Amino acid sequence: MQGPLIDTLARRGVTRRTFLKYCATLASMMALPPSAGRAMAEAMAAARRPSVIWLPFQECTGCTESITRSHSPSIEGMIFDMISLDYQETLMAAAGHQAEEARANAMKDNYGKYVLIVDGSIPLAQNGAYSCIGGRSNVDLLKEAAAGAAAIVAMGTCASFGGIPKANPNPTGAVSVADLIKDKPIVNVPGCPPIPVVMTGVLAHYLTFGSLPELDDKGRPKAFYGDTIHDRCYRRPFYDQGKFAKTFDDEGARMGWCLFELGCKGPVTHNACATVKWNGGTSWPVESGHGCIGCSEPDFWDGGGFYKALSVPASPVKIGAAAAVAGAAVGVGVSVANRVKKRAAKASHETTTLADLEK
Repeated sequence: MQGPLIDTLARRGVTRRTFLKYCATLASMMALPPSAGRAMAEAMAAARRPSVIWLPFQECTGCTESITRSHSPSIEGMIFDMISLDYQETLMAAAGHQAEEARANAMKDNYGKYVLIVDGSIPLAQNGAYSCIGGRSNVDLLKEAAAGAAAIVAMGTCASFGGIPKANPNPTGAVSVADLIKDKPIVNVPGCPPIPVVMTGVLAHYLTFGSLPELDDKGRPKAFYGDTIHDRCYRRPFYDQGKFAKTFDDEGARMGWCLFELGCKGPVTHNACATVKWNGGTSWPVESGHGCIGCSEPDFWDGGGFYKALSVPASPVKIGAAAAVAGAAVGVGVSVANRVKKRAAKASHETTTLADLEK
């Protein structure tokens, strides 16, 4: 296996074995067969780096910040070696007229072939005057760039669903990418911000197969958004037993009980946080003691407040059937609960995960 990517990675100290392992992990996370890992590696190693144009609109730069805080093999390193990032205001050295010239040249030279990444919502009020780049509205820039794109990735909840700018009363008239572009393949990668490896996985899939991964009814990759946070949460057994923390510092919270009654939106939020985690797999919000805020769902900001419990049954009797379907057996939950209690007695402030319990 040779190619420009392999040579570049070798110079950075990334071995062929590490690269293969990375591709195998991506394939596994996306529920692809084992052979797909090698197919990904071979395709990315041999492929000419595709041009990528990243347009930042009404956003906070959190999506870019998320990618730059990736783990080894660094996702940002993989992105910059796998692709030719020809325009990204925050990361590129050029500015002003030079930056806009680089964008125009990349679009012209790679017309019909480049991947367009958009983060941030697009304001329509006041003829788009709320957000402009180089004197041009986001609406104009998006339509121009979308015309020559092979595919579009809506990066983050703002681009995917409108996000915080669209929250009531939506003074800027913010909309999502899919609200404006109807004639191009679009994949939504929501999250505030999204998980870096999810973004890389989508790009790797496109580079390998020349198409976007299988999507759900909201345009999200099923491999990463097919399950709810609740489905994979290590606190799920306590939910099934009706054991809920009442405050963030009570005995239940110290025992690792379910945060449902404190407003956790895990039961209605689709994302891979519980399995992929953040900061190199270190932790995720629920493991850190805070309920899920539902940031990868449409209109999450208007969903009733972060600390208001969902108006769905929390009784273990009522959810018993659903728990069985999800594979959350109560017997296993009791066993896990007992082991958590023993560990909690030794270190009441330590957060215990299923991974810890299985050691």
